[in-house]
Amino acid sequence: MNELMSITLGDLLEKNASKYPAYLAVKYIESSYERTYYDLNNDVDKIARGLLGMGLGKGDNIAVWAPNYPEWLVLFYACAKIGAVLVTVNTGYKAKELKYLLEQSDSKALFLCNDLRGIDSTKIIYSICPELKNSKPGYLHSKALPLLKMVISLDHCYDGMYHWSQIGFFGASVTDKEYAAYKKNVLPSDVLTMLYTSGTTGFPKGVMLTHSNLINNAAIMGNRMKLKAKDRTLCMVPFFHVFGINLCLVAPLLHHGALIPLFSYTPVRAMHAIEYEKCNIIYAVPTMYHGIITHGDFNKYDFSSLRLGLIAGALCPPALYEEVSQKLNLKYFLNAFGLTESSPCCTMPTLDAPFEKKMNTVGNALPFVEIKIVDIKTKETVPIGVHGELCIRGHNVMKGYYKMPEATKEAIDREGWLHTGDMAVEDEEGYYKITGRIKDMINRGGENIFPKELEDFIFTHPAVADVQIVAMPSEKYGEEVFAFIILKKGASATEKDIKKYVEQNMARYKVPSHVAFITEMPLNVSGKVQKFVLRDMVKDYVSDEK
Repeated sequence: MNELMSITLGDLLEKNASKYPAYLAVKYIESSYERTYYDLNNDVDKIARGLLGMGLGKGDNIAVWAPNYPEWLVLFYACAKIGAVLVTVNTGYKAKELKYLLEQSDSKALFLCNDLRGIDSTKIIYSICPELKNSKPGYLHSKALPLLKMVISLDHCYDGMYHWSQIGFFGASVTDKEYAAYKKNVLPSDVLTMLYTSGTTGFPKGVMLTHSNLINNAAIMGNRMKLKAKDRTLCMVPFFHVFGINLCLVAPLLHHGALIPLFSYTPVRAMHAIEYEKCNIIYAVPTMYHGIITHGDFNKYDFSSLRLGLIAGALCPPALYEEVSQKLNLKYFLNAFGLTESSPCCTMPTLDAPFEKKMNTVGNALPFVEIKIVDIKTKETVPIGVHGELCIRGHNVMKGYYKMPEATKEAIDREGWLHTGDMAVEDEEGYYKITGRIKDMINRGGENIFPKELEDFIFTHPAVADVQIVAMPSEKYGEEVFAFIILKKGASATEKDIKKYVEQNMARYKVPSHVAFITEMPLNVSGKVQKFVLRDMVKDYVSDEK
């Protein structure tokens, strides 16, 4: 790839439908939905024209609150064709979070379903917009959300809502000439999707990513992974996450491959899909891989079809990386680093990189991406081998945070560098190692402790299944190390054992002051550990001791 691409996602899908019409585009194991590129493009055209007939078009923000349903991906491509912006909603959201997102995003339409793991979505939307129940579909006048005009259900029929099956009928009012003109009006520089950050450090921010952002990042990643035509990619991660959008909904199109999505992740569903759908490529966060290789039925499944795995979305302990690589017998297993604001990938090793580099680093900078590491106080570039904040610049940097110009200026400086908030170090060969978030760094009496380094080491203890390190308040040192540990099934270890293990191998100031053994880590819907929950748990431990 010698130069960046200039194409929209809608045009990319149409190109595949024309050149590779019989190639499998998507197949679900939990429903009968299976489409070639030709058939998928027809489905997308039907919904895209229907959206236009409903009064939705370029620049309109359309929210979707659902698992990885077929309707989700069809809607995504349909929005891409007409220039609408798909606003992704975390399936774990409750009323307060949903109301904030719909209001802040100026969403004009909301697509939802009622299969959200114990969350009653219809009850929530009726509580936010009580007027909806008695409204004519498409004519909502909500006091709380004045810009929201319609709600569309993907599963059952509900008062005041359209149903997904009705959308296609609205397309009858849109002529072929009008539809072609709408598609032609969409530009690669237009915003394609808006994803909301987790909001652990304040209100969630809507990250605006363009067609160009996502397509080029997916193309560059795919080239580095050497994806092939007709590769079968298993998608375990949620579509609402940038990991799911980029690698599952964009990358396969660029390499004419097939997508095998799960509605939502479970180890058994993933293992079943790998064996029976002969998946070649898998993408997941560390907790998902861990769930597969430690499952009681792991040895019952055949993983011989796998060629490549990518681990991202959260930092991976080297010991887990090695175990997954061996147990799944992956020819290639890559660590990658990125964030929503960078579309998402910034670094990834090449397939022929040394195993030690793949295991212990997140690789080198991707083509067309600049990286520098700066001192967190002076913002000056630091020498190789010195820890600092990782900053990136390039085609993959977001357009900005929606309606948050000040927050955008804080994240992207005048020279176009995106400050990631992640601590990193570069070695002599240009490989990067992420050592944690700046906000997670522990300052114990003037000594900086990077949680990732300590987590990676404690993970090598034979009794430890998982470990997370957070700061605890200390009158003497300001902050001290607190370790939350999950033990392996049937294994035993005491707080004294863990402390001794660390003290024998690391500097004394890194030894945890407290160790708590728990049965599960608090995870969000994407499988990431919620460290802010652990920090709150530390407060409980400290107050109990007092």
